[in-house]
Amino acid sequence: MAQKLILIGASTGGPGHIKKLLKDVKLNGATVVIAQHMNKMFIGSFAAQVGRECGLDVRLLSEKTMLKEDIVYICDQNFMICDTMPLSARPNTEEKTTYTPNVDILFRSGVAVCKNLSVMAILLTGIGDDGAAGLHALYKAGAKCVGENEESAIVYGMPKRAKELNPNLKSLNLAGAKIELEGFLNAI
Repeated sequence: MAQKLILIGASTGGPGHIKKLLKDVKLNGATVVIAQHMNKMFIGSFAAQVGRECGLDVRLLSEKTMLKEDIVYICDQNFMICDTMPLSARPNTEEKTTYTPNVDILFRSGVAVCKNLSVMAILLTGIGDDGAAGLHALYKAGAKCVGENEESAIVYGMPKRAKELNPNLKSLNLAGAKIELEGFLNAI
């Protein structure tokens, strides 16, 4: 069975949606990496809150790290997945971005590992278009991709742009995205 990697990106409205998405989810050996647009000084408390409220092992991703199974990592800056085994992530300090942690950087870096891992990417609520191009690249690389739909998005900007780039993108409300995530985690 291939190792499973879940990449999640969000902006405005994302903290509450991430907690709803991950609450009581059994990771079954998967690794989760989240890029949530947020000021660095608040990300540590957000990670602790997600861990408490969702009953998961949540860690702050702040330096080059070997990614372990059954752990949720929340980026405190721009991060990229390294195309190496064992799976790791490192800060991306080369690219300057408007939004940090940047979803496109995280998602684009996941493309290379799609050949070795089973990858799912979820783009949640947010202003702008961060994550849309990266989600499309992951889709083309064979990852399972979901964009939050207008029904449940607090701000339907990022997932809307993803749907415009890829009309075939599965667009679901938050409850549907959670069902899709659980199906991915439980698939053999």
